[in-house]
Amino acid sequence: MIVPMKKVTIVGLDKFREENLTKLRELGVMHLRKKDVQSESLTEYLEKKVMLENVIGILRSFAPKKRGGFPLPVFDASVDIVQHVLDISAQRKAAQEQIYADTREISRIEKWDDFDPTAFKSLADYGVSFSLYEVPLKAYSELKEQKVIVLGRDKSSVYCASETPLEGLTPFQLPEHSLSGLRTRIQEQGKLIGGIEKQLSEISFQIPLVERELQELSGSIEFEAAKVGMDSLPDCPDKMPVSYITGFVPAPDIGLIKRAAADNGWAFYAADPAAGEAPPTLVKSNPLVRVIQPLFSFLGTVPGYREYDISPSYLLFFSIFVAMIFGDAAYGCLIFIVSIIAGLSFVKKSGKVPDAVKLFAWLGFCTIVWGALNGSWFAMPYESLPPFLQALVLPRFNSNVALDVFPGIMGKLFKIPAEQPNNTAYWNIQFLCFSIAIIQLVYAHIKNIKKLLPSLVALAQLGWLVMMIGLYFLVLSMLLKVELPGFALYFIGIGLGAYFIFAEQNGGNPFMNVLKSFSNFLPTFLNAVGSFADIISYIRLFAVGLAGSAIAQSFNSMSALGTLLGGGVEASFVEMVLKFLAAILILVFGHGLNIVMNMLSVIVHGVRLNLLEYAGNHLSMEWSGYSYKPFAVRQKKNT
Repeated sequence: MIVPMKKVTIVGLDKFREENLTKLRELGVMHLRKKDVQSESLTEYLEKKVMLENVIGILRSFAPKKRGGFPLPVFDASVDIVQHVLDISAQRKAAQEQIYADTREISRIEKWDDFDPTAFKSLADYGVSFSLYEVPLKAYSELKEQKVIVLGRDKSSVYCASETPLEGLTPFQLPEHSLSGLRTRIQEQGKLIGGIEKQLSEISFQIPLVERELQELSGSIEFEAAKVGMDSLPDCPDKMPVSYITGFVPAPDIGLIKRAAADNGWAFYAADPAAGEAPPTLVKSNPLVRVIQPLFSFLGTVPGYREYDISPSYLLFFSIFVAMIFGDAAYGCLIFIVSIIAGLSFVKKSGKVPDAVKLFAWLGFCTIVWGALNGSWFAMPYESLPPFLQALVLPRFNSNVALDVFPGIMGKLFKIPAEQPNNTAYWNIQFLCFSIAIIQLVYAHIKNIKKLLPSLVALAQLGWLVMMIGLYFLVLSMLLKVELPGFALYFIGIGLGAYFIFAEQNGGNPFMNVLKSFSNFLPTFLNAVGSFADIISYIRLFAVGLAGSAIAQSFNSMSALGTLLGGGVEASFVEMVLKFLAAILILVFGHGLNIVMNMLSVIVHGVRLNLLEYAGNHLSMEWSGYSYKPFAVRQKKNT
């Protein structure tokens, strides 16, 4: 749930500004309102922060993946690590630029072979001046009386020296260093770079020290910004200036503010945020639902303060979407096993399992369940599965059995097609996709109704809900040939009419409100068409799952594992081993690629259905919030 916030203003004597802020930070419950402030100290802190972040990035890029033991410092402890890293990194960059420049110069002069450019300069001191020219063959044949000394030639040019300028040709610019000298310098610069990179790798073990300094500096920046951002109350005596600070505090923590105010002599005021204000969002979930939070963090989505916390429903439907997109119980087993191994590793290191690992384990389990129900294990044929796996399969989702009448009241609502579909298993899965769609989207409008009650506008959402049910039966009729029940079209008409009547009933003349609602006829009609498309879009769960299964089956066919193992007596043992290894490689590569593609499909399709169709189109969520980050002591204490 989204924790309610209180807007709090704390007032204290200005001479105790720093002391009050220190105590407020130790309290750690108030999210300060951000203000654009400036000060010399803040500027210095920010510049140093950029420097520290740069150093951490440099050291991480040279940190060895595995470090044996704990290396000794490579220089005296009194040396400023940050400045030292920046200095040698600048040297490394200068050396790289020198190598780049020398390499370009070598490519320019290497066709002249190795010569000492200082010799030409020495001749010039004695009055003998030569210019070098690269003359195209055609131009050289046209030289008549001009005397040149040919130094060499290739297929396209003649390289020569001349005491007099050659008309129409540009002299070759003498290099500063010889070819051998440039190559020697490149080697020297390479050794310099290698030494610097080795030193950076050795220093990288001190990254935690720099990170700690960065963390402490971030706290100083936050504190300085808060201090500079405090305002002074007007009309106060000059001898007793008073300052105040404003922020947001979770309603359950107001008691902490009250006690701190009493202990420190603060005056404070707490009230509900005004309608136009946007407090930070603090979402609190039980441990079972909290596992979805890493996905929200990865996507960078934070609900607005007045929007919904959809964590429970998001987790439920996302789990279904992932299971149907992967669709294979064997893939689910791999995900589950990897998650368990990762979880045990984290328990060994830190004593707890991250929520992200728990989420992957849960998604793997859901995939196992769905894959077992439809008999998909590495896309092997049903007949090849062991009997105990065959026993788990629901025939409706695996075999082409004839469609049967739905049980109970469902049989009255859903009349199966008169003509059996070509593949009844596919028909059943598509029916499930559309049914999941209507359940999720109807649930969205139930949430809207609950939020809007007792306003009459809630009846508009009820009308849209009824219309959605009618659209659901229309989709089944058009795409799955289910007989359209007589009430479906009435539901669409009545629901849309109710929406037009109640959508603008926010007070005032009800008839004028209805006219206002009808003035938006075209956008509303397009939204209704969009709702129809939203239901259809859930077919992507079937389509993506089917595509993944087809890819897996293709790689199984390519490997032809069974045929390769049965090579017959004419096949040598070596041939059989090679064929077996080739088949294994094809299977590993093919199914590995399929798993990666399924992961991408989860991001593209599974996340989209929750964020766009469900939350965006039907809950009208804009994800416009920002996270609650209290003014608190965050740096780790030295132990």
